[in-house]
Amino acid sequence: MATILLVSGPNLNLLGEREPAVYGTDTLDECVEDARAVAATHGHTLEHVQSNHEGDLVDAVQGARGRCAAIIINAGALTHYSYSLADALASYDGVAVELHLTNPSARDAWRQRSVVAPVVTGTVAGFGRAGYRLAADAAVGELARRGES
Repeated sequence: MATILLVSGPNLNLLGEREPAVYGTDTLDECVEDARAVAATHGHTLEHVQSNHEGDLVDAVQGARGRCAAIIINAGALTHYSYSLADALASYDGVAVELHLTNPSARDAWRQRSVVAPVVTGTVAGFGRAGYRLAADAAVGELARRGES
C-alpha cells in the first residue's frame, strides 16, 4: 500500500559491536528486519538507508517527499544538533517517527535535547531493538488514522 522509509544515522552500522552494554548486541540488520516485518504485515513496504554522513540523510529525507508515506528516523547523535536534518524533516508532510534505542532523557545532558522532536509526529525511545517494531507500528497506525493505508 505505502512505502515507509527507515533512516539510520551515524554509527548505527556498528550496532551489536559498539557499546553493547548501552546499545545491546542486536545488529542494525536485525532491527531493520523487525520493522520491515511489521510494515509487511500491514501491506506496506519498508526501505532502509544508513549513512554516517549528515548530507546523505538530508538527501534521503528530501527524496521521501511525495514518495514515502512515512519516515522512521534514528538519527543517532545528529538528533541533538542537526538543524539541516530537522529542516528536511520539517519540509516532509508525511508521518515521521523519531526513534532511539536508549532513553536520551536518562543519559548525558547533551543527549537530552532533540532538535528533531519538534518536527516529527512522535517519538519512540528506550526500548532497544523492540523500538523498531514499536516505531513501525506507530507509523502504520498513524497512516491508518489519517486514512492513508
